[in-house]
Amino acid sequence: MSTDLRARQAARRRLPIGIQTFRTIREEGCYYVDKTPFIERLLDRGTHYFLSRPRRFGKSLFLDTLKELFEGSEALFEGLAIHGRWDWSVRYPVLRLSFGSGNFKAPDYLHTNLMAQLAAIERQAGVGSAHSSAPERFGDLIEALHERAGQRVVVLVDEYDKPILDALEAPEVARANRDYLRGLYATVKDRDAHVKLTFLTGVSKFSKVSLFSGLNNLLDITLDPRYSSLCGYTEADLDTVFAPELPGLDRDEIRRWYNGYAWLGEEKVYNPFDVLLLFDRRKFGAWWFETGTPTFLLDLMLERGVGSLDVENMLGGDALLSAFDVDYIATEALLFQTGYLTIREAQWRVGKMVYRLGYPNHEVRQSLNESLLSHLTGDPAKRAEHDAGLHDLLLANDFAALETLFRAFFASIPYQWHTNNDIANYEGYYASVFYSYFAGLGLDVTVEDSASRGRLDMAVRFNGNVYLFEFKVVEVAGDGAAMAQLKERGYADKYRHLGQPIHLVGVEFSRESRTLAGFEVARA
Repeated sequence: MSTDLRARQAARRRLPIGIQTFRTIREEGCYYVDKTPFIERLLDRGTHYFLSRPRRFGKSLFLDTLKELFEGSEALFEGLAIHGRWDWSVRYPVLRLSFGSGNFKAPDYLHTNLMAQLAAIERQAGVGSAHSSAPERFGDLIEALHERAGQRVVVLVDEYDKPILDALEAPEVARANRDYLRGLYATVKDRDAHVKLTFLTGVSKFSKVSLFSGLNNLLDITLDPRYSSLCGYTEADLDTVFAPELPGLDRDEIRRWYNGYAWLGEEKVYNPFDVLLLFDRRKFGAWWFETGTPTFLLDLMLERGVGSLDVENMLGGDALLSAFDVDYIATEALLFQTGYLTIREAQWRVGKMVYRLGYPNHEVRQSLNESLLSHLTGDPAKRAEHDAGLHDLLLANDFAALETLFRAFFASIPYQWHTNNDIANYEGYYASVFYSYFAGLGLDVTVEDSASRGRLDMAVRFNGNVYLFEFKVVEVAGDGAAMAQLKERGYADKYRHLGQPIHLVGVEFSRESRTLAGFEVARA
């Protein structure tokens, strides 16, 4: 074994997969990315904070770091940025709530869960309560902790929104949970004189009117560039903290698969869960995506006729990305807040900020499109069979067999899915299905690629070949409109510099029968 290899192995640490406890990470010598500089910045600016990030992004770990810091666990912070700049002689009482577990779909369960949490904190602090209602009990507990410790209280709430999100399919319960939490969070403002810091985290960003009307001094740092990497790993983190794990892995592939999440900061970040699983398994996979099945999301997209092409290039402003409540969830807000879309570009237009959204990385793009197709056909096994066939036929450039494959695939889509799409935009629907088919395979796909004389519907690059697709919904099958447009507008010219074979594929769909009506191929 070489000296260099021994040195790298000796420097390797335990991967903190699934560990959300700061103490465990520090005491067991796990890898840790220092987030303490953000804490100093927070304390200099205000008192009440809110942060929204997708699941498994390190929100719980950050809250636990805050807990240990304010409780004065100095030994855990040795070597970290904040250690020499913190007054360790002062210890603050911490009141931490978490809604990470429990059956919040059940009516009144939220009250039972919260009262049990408050009772546990009271027992540990040695205080009692005569209240049977949560806001009063919560408020009295804040005051009692302040009085006993002689220092103001740090209030931490993890997964503040889960009681609502879990019950979205039971709207009456979701509304009741929302209203219950609104009363609870309003208590924090009423006890402001007793509070040192409030920090709430969750996946979604409910509007202040619907949930935080009583806590209107809450500072939302979700899209504050100064906190864009408060959760997640940066490129520098991978190259320094995780340097011992990189040998043997393609650095560019790591970036393509997992980097790309942006919240208006100067750099994009990685989902920590993906990075840790990659280093553990030593192979690329949809690790984050596979931990949650977005059934509600897929149902909503199909119900609203939102296709994969719509997802690829959505626009949204501050108001739209916050349009999230029990009675209405904007598609853009849902996709963005849950991590299936991220901000690609921000532009100031007519007095307001507009964000261009897109898939953050290869993992999400491939996996979401794969899930959309499985959801669309209702038969994952059949879809997997089609995937294998598409890959092999593209390798062979067997276009006759490809036409047969696509005809069979579209015939497998249940009729009711067609009815969810406006016939006026039926061309876009078919194009979206085609796009999901190729993107779900992980192929290099570009949509609506601009050329000098128009926009090409879809370009696919694979195995040293370029495939240019144009889609048309026609009244009369076989009129060649799609192929004619490909040739007349010279879409192939943009790709000739590659020196690769270029195939023009004109695809037509019958408006009447809603099936594949024409599939014409030519070399450019």
